[in-house]
Amino acid sequence: MAKQQSLHCSFCGRNRDEVKILIAGQDGHICENCVEHAQEIIKVEVVPQKSNDQSDSKNKITIKKPVEIKAFLDEYVIGQDDAKKVLAVAVYNHYKRINQISENDVEIEKSNIVMVGETGTGKTLLAKSIARMLNVPFAIVDATVFTEAGYVGEDVESMLSRLLQSCNYDVESAERGIVFIDEIDKIARKSDNPSITRDVSGEGVQQGLLKLLEGAEVLVPPQGGRKHPEQKMVKVNTQNILFICGGAFDGIDRIIAKRINTNAIGFNVNKELQDYQHDNLLQFINAVDLKQFGLIPELLGRLPVVTYLNPLDVLTLRSILTEPKNALIKQFIRLFEMEGIKLTFEPEVFEFMVQKALEYKLGARGLRSICEGILTDAMFELPSKKVTEFNITLEYAENKFNVTKMGILKVA
Repeated sequence: MAKQQSLHCSFCGRNRDEVKILIAGQDGHICENCVEHAQEIIKVEVVPQKSNDQSDSKNKITIKKPVEIKAFLDEYVIGQDDAKKVLAVAVYNHYKRINQISENDVEIEKSNIVMVGETGTGKTLLAKSIARMLNVPFAIVDATVFTEAGYVGEDVESMLSRLLQSCNYDVESAERGIVFIDEIDKIARKSDNPSITRDVSGEGVQQGLLKLLEGAEVLVPPQGGRKHPEQKMVKVNTQNILFICGGAFDGIDRIIAKRINTNAIGFNVNKELQDYQHDNLLQFINAVDLKQFGLIPELLGRLPVVTYLNPLDVLTLRSILTEPKNALIKQFIRLFEMEGIKLTFEPEVFEFMVQKALEYKLGARGLRSICEGILTDAMFELPSKKVTEFNITLEYAENKFNVTKMGILKVA
């Protein structure tokens, strides 16, 4: 009995009859009051420190060096070295900017990019290849679906919905992502002079993009589409989101030619250089040309990096057919392998495909159309036959292509 009265809490000194529970340890006891107090101390001191460590490791992004990024892009995209270098440097600097520790008053601003290139030169493929390499949220959106707020169509904020969906609605991860806006040239205003009527799918969309590109807290509809008052919104800060814009800008070469006036006359004129410059006028593109095409100056100010993609020549198209990891010919060979058929091509067939792609001016996408036209009959008939090998000759390719709709139509 005397031993029971001597029991007390080793922390606060309360006796057994002053507390509800007295938990026995190896050399002492603790009451329920001291357990609750200790739990509060742990919650204040330990949990925030642990969460900060986790968030620091989560926020820390491991990004490859620019040379490594370009080497990765080389595996999937043939040529376009200038565009690859610009993209690699922009992506690397963007994530250096996010990971920087502010030690002084220097604040690095992000550099959004606009890529100009003819159709089929690899703008979207470059964006998809970067997305394949990076471990950050990435979304590709089409500018043609957007309209000015209040009109039928999607609001510009809905492009961030795709970014949220790509990272399972983790807002913190989405705020460090990359958005590729394709077909940016389709929202050019209809004339260089401001119109008194509303341009709801052109200049109005450009004005809506201004706050997104520069960096602001915007309310995003989680499922995309139009916003309505009763819908639950997600707040996203676009300060650390990198925007890459791409477009064909059809007809901008005439604007560039008018500006630089390449038609020089004289005995000392380098004709080869002049012809090359005339065939690749996009290499001289700048913000002035984009403004004249129809992009408003406020938008161009938020897209400081302008790069271009070279038009595809014979050698580049020939390489695109066979060299990249996901080359077109490798894809069709794999399709036939699934049927147990070994598909082979004569070298002359590749030259024929390249010439037709140049003739129709469809870029790399034209190669797929030509391949599909040549191989459609084989893909239809051979799975039902017991064939183990199939060789495509030049005669076979010409015959099959000439009966396709592309082959029947004469190029003007």
